Amino acid sequence: MKILTPYLLILITLFFAGACQQKEAADLVLWNATVYTVNDDLPAAQAVAVKSGNIVAVGSNEEVRELTGQNTREIDLDGKTVVPGLIEAHGHFMGMGESMLNINLLQAKSYEELVDAVEKAVAKAEPGEWILGRGWHQDKWDSISGVVARGFPTHELLSEVSPENPVFLKHASGHASLVNQYAMEMAGIEKNTPSPDGGEIIKDEQNNPTGILNETASNLVARLIPVESKERAQKAFKLAVKNTLAHGINSFHDAGEDARTLELYKEMAENGQMGVRLYVMLSGSESGLLEDYYMKGPEVDLYDSVLTIRSIKLYADGALGSRGAWLIEPYNDAPKETGHTIMSTEYIENVAVDGLQNGFQVCTHAIGDRANREVLNSYANAFEKVPESAVNHRFRIEHAQHLHPEDISRFAELNVIPSMQGIHMSSDRPWAIDRLGKKRIEEGAYMWQALIQSGVKVINGTDVPVEPIDPMACFYALVTRKTLEGTPEGGYEPAQKMTRDQALKSYTLWAAYGAFEEDWKGSIEVGKVADLAVFDKDFMKVPEEEILDAKAVMTISDGRIVYER
Repeated sequence: MKILTPYLLILITLFFAGACQQKEAADLVLWNATVYTVNDDLPAAQAVAVKSGNIVAVGSNEEVRELTGQNTREIDLDGKTVVPGLIEAHGHFMGMGESMLNINLLQAKSYEELVDAVEKAVAKAEPGEWILGRGWHQDKWDSISGVVARGFPTHELLSEVSPENPVFLKHASGHASLVNQYAMEMAGIEKNTPSPDGGEIIKDEQNNPTGILNETASNLVARLIPVESKERAQKAFKLAVKNTLAHGINSFHDAGEDARTLELYKEMAENGQMGVRLYVMLSGSESGLLEDYYMKGPEVDLYDSVLTIRSIKLYADGALGSRGAWLIEPYNDAPKETGHTIMSTEYIENVAVDGLQNGFQVCTHAIGDRANREVLNSYANAFEKVPESAVNHRFRIEHAQHLHPEDISRFAELNVIPSMQGIHMSSDRPWAIDRLGKKRIEEGAYMWQALIQSGVKVINGTDVPVEPIDPMACFYALVTRKTLEGTPEGGYEPAQKMTRDQALKSYTLWAAYGAFEEDWKGSIEVGKVADLAVFDKDFMKVPEEEILDAKAVMTISDGRIVYER
């Protein structure tokens, strides 16, 4: 045996020590921060270390900085706030991108502003070119000029400024549209045109179409709009990615897409352009698409876990703003109306059974109390028919906005997840009381705390582009129950406020649970993926009026900085 000299022994020791240090050194260390982990075993920390896309240490500055090496990137966050990468649990990804290319009417305060925006677009367009937009909401306007039919504006002022262009403007909810005379003529909509099943062509007292198409009636015009070019779709996609990451959001539950969009997503992912983790729901109105996926089964964690397709999106009713939500009792401000059914309860139950048998989660849009009750019934029937497949199903109701008090406990009993959007309360509550009346609002609308106390996880989002994707506006609504203007004092129905801890969980760990992903993301703990968001204010502690000022300054996905302000 060769005896090692002391000098050689020192060299070998230094070599192995350096090798071990290099192996264990983190790629990225964030320190001097206020870290909210959403991990009950270690709720708060100062620093996080990341290696190979995963979290390898969480703790004090001293503990975590021991993992720094020659190639470690260290970032002193100077007290900024770090949370798990936020999860938009209900939105429309391509709809967001397209809204950034078309006329955005979310901020319009009057019909005149809408008409002015269209007039400007017409001035830049060729004759015959479609003018598209979204975001108007008559209940949020200061006033409605011109002729009004059942609370909606009529097309005359719009048609005057667009005589040579078809115009299609989606309601903010996406459940109604305003079109001009040119578009109605293209679609053959006139006095004697009947309303389709699940929708309504709203007409005036003389039976003339007003230009308002509710629910499925919008398809009479929408189907005439030329298919979006691949180049424009890619542009919309990239805009959506950029806007999502700029708000500290790493993951997005995309509420209903068709086959063409799925192909776009796969192409973008293959080319390394995804940027955001997408959890995609199949459009339940495309039976052929569902059959194809029943044959091949769910697609989970594709392309290094940036794309998952394992859910189906159905529609039980419409929206409250357009009086399309399906109610048990008539609308308070329209005593002859109870809303619309979009898909039959039989169809929803059949898809629920097929989904269970083929490994798919079912997520059904339901806003009115009747719609929520019927969806819960359909789910319960499906669970009874195939109980062996109904284990850990995690079926969801999207919105669950207005519930009959007797149905609140049924979510926990059936293990159904209420996927709700806090910002809808802030945005809609001032006028929603006109639709439902005081008693129904107080006993069954936006029942976040009641649902949580019953034993379910409420997951959250913005329904973008129905509302802006800003998570801080939604967080503010969750914990204050106020409008974004700060009214009323104490908030609407304050007993239903979420705590700040609950609100953060609804945007992180609970939202991850809603996509079967809580084992590898949604909290900051060793072994989980390094999806993180950094904010410039401690929105968990600042006075509530300062929450809206908090901005994402850095978004980290898979250990890589993908956005920095």
